[in-house]
Amino acid sequence: MTSSPRAVHLAQLNVATLLHPFDDPRVKPFVDLLDPVNAAADGAPGFVWRLVEEGAADATGLRPAGENVIVNLSVWETREALWDFAYRSGHLELMRRRREWFARHVEAHLALWWIPAGHLPTVDEALERLADLRAHGPSPRAFTFASSYTAAEAAPYLEDGAAGAAAGEPLNAAR
Repeated sequence: MTSSPRAVHLAQLNVATLLHPFDDPRVKPFVDLLDPVNAAADGAPGFVWRLVEEGAADATGLRPAGENVIVNLSVWETREALWDFAYRSGHLELMRRRREWFARHVEAHLALWWIPAGHLPTVDEALERLADLRAHGPSPRAFTFASSYTAAEAAPYLEDGAAGAAAGEPLNAAR
């Protein structure tokens, strides 16, 4: 009998640098789109979880990557489910207008990585994956839609959340 593959989900972190303070009237159209876009994500096929600040409807008040940087951290059942939401739903309109509210990125702003099903990534874990992508380029530890890896390719790098592997080191590597 062969063992079944480990159940996995796809985590994603997206960071965006605001052009203006969050309460600036020029950012209001983005703020007005947050609730409907988040509701659409919550109801999208394959959606698992998204980071929300305690007592708030979203995570825009959290600023772990800098005072003018907002973070979006979520978990999806599959890469395709995330792709469909990001590029084949009302979310696409928000992305088309992003230059109105956010600075152009000169380095990676989106990181994807596979996690064990049931694991909810922390902000620190997500920022570490983004830093890994920025420092080393796409790998099974952190990748993009354009340079994607399968869950099977990432299996040695799956983290259970408590103690992650050193950057680029598989969990089963000798220590």
